Amino acid sequence: MKSVWHLALTLLVWFSPLALANSAAPVLLTGAEQPAKYLPLLKGKRVGLLVNQTSVVGEQHLVDFLLAQNIQVVAIFAPEHGFRGNHDAGAAIANGTDSRTGLPVWSMYGASKKPSPEQMQALDIILFDIQDVGVRYYTYISSMHYMLAAAAEFSKPMLVLDRPNPNGAYVDGPVLDLAFQSFVGMHPIPLLHGMTVGELALMIKGEGWIAQADKLTLTVIPVANYQRQQAYTLPIPPSPNLPNQQAIKLYPSLGFFEATPLSVGRGTDFPFQVIGYDKFATDGFAFTPVSTPGAALKPPLMDQLLHGEDLRHVPAGGLTLSYLMRWNQLFDSHAKTLFSAPDFMDKLAGTDQLRLQIAAGLSEAQIRASWQPQLQLFLKQRQAYLLYP
Repeated sequence: MKSVWHLALTLLVWFSPLALANSAAPVLLTGAEQPAKYLPLLKGKRVGLLVNQTSVVGEQHLVDFLLAQNIQVVAIFAPEHGFRGNHDAGAAIANGTDSRTGLPVWSMYGASKKPSPEQMQALDIILFDIQDVGVRYYTYISSMHYMLAAAAEFSKPMLVLDRPNPNGAYVDGPVLDLAFQSFVGMHPIPLLHGMTVGELALMIKGEGWIAQADKLTLTVIPVANYQRQQAYTLPIPPSPNLPNQQAIKLYPSLGFFEATPLSVGRGTDFPFQVIGYDKFATDGFAFTPVSTPGAALKPPLMDQLLHGEDLRHVPAGGLTLSYLMRWNQLFDSHAKTLFSAPDFMDKLAGTDQLRLQIAAGLSEAQIRASWQPQLQLFLKQRQAYLLYP
């Protein structure tokens, strides 16, 4: 009888409204989903937007939402993959007009990576809202860098609507050596930096990584009820070849294969979730990439039967060097060079040391140990710019 009474009391407490209210987790709200915090900054201003298909307020695109709020949007700036997110990786984005709104769309991924003086003079404020994946060589943060630089140069305020980092739990990889600075790596940060775009914007300004940083008026609208360690599933694919969480989690490790003759599944239904080659293999898995939208330019080994690794269901997260090291050993055993584009590999890594360490046969533990002094310095350096626990 005592045990039955104890169970009934437990259930009463568990299902009481107060207990349910206390157990409900606070709702995560992106910066864009908190309009009361940023609409007053835009009212009566000529607004330029650096946005893409991930820039949504609920299910409505930010452009449409702002226009419905009578905000004067005068220009859209498009990053890699375009305003609608349907261009190939590396494809130059042309200037044009958005068919839905009639607004001019200016490319920030073509001949120029930053707005012209004429474009900047037509604006009163710039708004950035793009979902990033937390990997240094993913170019949206490079586009943000150039827009921050333009805002500082022309004394225009910039507003960043923050979004979670789906790889925010990790700080790993080599810190970029500025001798290897490029559009796939502009800042002296690790490959996995564990920061949101809002935090990075604050760091870019605070560390003086753009000219005239002291002239920049920067406002960040943080994500509400967010902690960097929490899992976050992206509601919209951030680019054509990162279609799901598994690809996003594997991207830090498989992105390096872009500097090799291997395929990582561009031109399949599972990009950045497989590794394959036509000459020799590891695990007996086979696939054939074909030319598709979003995979027409770069992919090697198109329309060929490839053999390799199926990673669609492996545990993934952080940076794993074992894939790269295993294929390097396999290439060595066939007297072939894995890094067919060494300069590009060094740009992706932000250093030539990773390529040289792998070629020299160092273990993963030895390579990781070499990163630690700079990683510890970075963790201290970024502390002043963190917005989330």
